[in-house]
Amino acid sequence: MKRGYDPIKLEVFKNLFASVAEEMGVALCRTGHSPNIKERRDYSCAVFDGRGEMVAQAAHIPVHLGSMPLAVTSAIGGRRVGPGDTIVLNDPYRGGTHLPDMTLISPVFGDENPSPLFFVANRAHHADVGGMAPGSMAVATEIFQEGIRIPPVMLVREGILNRDIFDLLLANVRTPVEREGDLEAQLAANETGRRRLLEIVARYGAEETLHYMAELKTYAERMTREAIRRIPDGCYPFEDYLDDDGITTEPIRITVAVTVSGDQAVTDFTGTSPQVAGSINAVYAVTLSAVFYVFRCLVDFEIPSNAGCMIPLTVIAPEGTVVNAMPPAAVAGGNVEMSQRIVDVLLGALAKALPDRIPAASAGTMSNLMIGGFDPERGRNFAYYETIAGGMGARPTRDGMDAVQTHMTNTRNTPIEALEHAYPLQVLRYEIRRGSGGQGKYRGGDGIRRDIRLLTDAAVGLLSDRRRFRPYGLQGGTSGQGGESILVTSSGERSLDSKFQIHAHAGEIISVRTPGGGGHGGATEASP
Repeated sequence: MKRGYDPIKLEVFKNLFASVAEEMGVALCRTGHSPNIKERRDYSCAVFDGRGEMVAQAAHIPVHLGSMPLAVTSAIGGRRVGPGDTIVLNDPYRGGTHLPDMTLISPVFGDENPSPLFFVANRAHHADVGGMAPGSMAVATEIFQEGIRIPPVMLVREGILNRDIFDLLLANVRTPVEREGDLEAQLAANETGRRRLLEIVARYGAEETLHYMAELKTYAERMTREAIRRIPDGCYPFEDYLDDDGITTEPIRITVAVTVSGDQAVTDFTGTSPQVAGSINAVYAVTLSAVFYVFRCLVDFEIPSNAGCMIPLTVIAPEGTVVNAMPPAAVAGGNVEMSQRIVDVLLGALAKALPDRIPAASAGTMSNLMIGGFDPERGRNFAYYETIAGGMGARPTRDGMDAVQTHMTNTRNTPIEALEHAYPLQVLRYEIRRGSGGQGKYRGGDGIRRDIRLLTDAAVGLLSDRRRFRPYGLQGGTSGQGGESILVTSSGERSLDSKFQIHAHAGEIISVRTPGGGGHGGATEASP
């Protein structure tokens, strides 16, 4: 006979598990070494059950959280883990997203349990993990150029750090002191999660805790099915393009057909372009993460984001395409650029079914800027990385927001003071790019302009998009403006491609101008 549950207790446990993930994030932020962790908060934390199924996540980075379950499954599959162990991985083909995202996974054991009661995991973006260019997100053509690739390996065994593995990682990056500090912060975050989960078990008992953990997954599945049931049955196709892969000028097509039948949905990417030479290929974990994110957004109930949300969803992503790339494809940009376009095509498809709920396209790019080299003042290498916000697409009932991180990214910016303190860089302009949003009854949000002067010679790279294929409007709204990047030298200005890697000199200025969101509704309609 199935045991029932108390709705009040279900709500209590939902918030307990979520608070564990949130507190892990606080610990990671407070102890992180790099601006990318402590300022931009480019990390995510989650709690899993003893089988590796996600139970709760913090409100961190969508592209991390939807893909992390595959990393946990890969890490613990066929592996014996014990108290005090921690596994590290970043391999995109084993549940990772791209090489800069390192994931640490730790089991949590009770006093009398031979098997783990839970797993805790966090994923953090490291500003450099080696490879052919500072920032480890170059316009590469194979994954071996992108940095050190880590399969699931034991970083800590029975509470003892595997110094050989640690030293191997640090020897392959440009900023070892920063990386060591951030990895130690990740270890501290998992230890925080372990302690808090054991406190919950001590208070409620293992049986009660595990029962409500299972009930929360069932509840999330039930509510997701209800959200899908509210979408009219049918097949909704849509396609959009990335400008190029940085190697050729050929556009890359992403096509999807979302088929809704009752309380289930099938997302089929058949017809999408084959994987390309450049680094904008996405692995399956990234595609799964984007689908998870979009359908989770459709659930307008306060439910936990866990494994139950994915049960009603089927994802078809043919192998060898840009949404399910095979080794040794370069994938650094798939996590940041392809993930955004996958969201755009999914929302474009669902706008046909739910025109009164779906917004126009947002900026559609994370505008990833990397600057690295040798800092003569501090006498060490540096690697600066940032995703620059853009405009949010207009909504069916209101304007889009200006200068905001949207969809698969949820980071903050690096404050000017922190940036100039940590790096040999000077911010000259940081402002809203007025008028870059699309027009309509409701206007799209405006993008950003960020101008940075180099104070030393450095390598500069950019992975961005939405130049040729601008963020689309809906219901008669116009597209947002495309992005731009400009290098200012002593001899004048030079327009740069959306994806590039150059060597720049002290005194030169890199200006990144991000897209605005699409407009919504016909321009002839009354505008507020």
